[in-house]
Amino acid sequence: MNERDEEGLKELLRAALPRVEGEPEPGRDLWPEVLRKMDGRSSAAWIDLALLGGLVGMAALFPAAIPVFLYYL
Repeated sequence: MNERDEEGLKELLRAALPRVEGEPEPGRDLWPEVLRKMDGRSSAAWIDLALLGGLVGMAALFPAAIPVFLYYL
């Protein structure tokens, strides 16, 4: 990409994405909220175990699908 193409791309991006007015940062600290949600997630650990059990069950019923499962990991 030469310099002229790069400038044209910058101009297209500036035209497509308007400037953000106001304050770009949140008005409060979000990290405590993230920690609170992570703590609440541990109560739903049974969903992870159910999905893992389903995956093991599918691998037991259809062993030829194991490479497909490994591909998507």
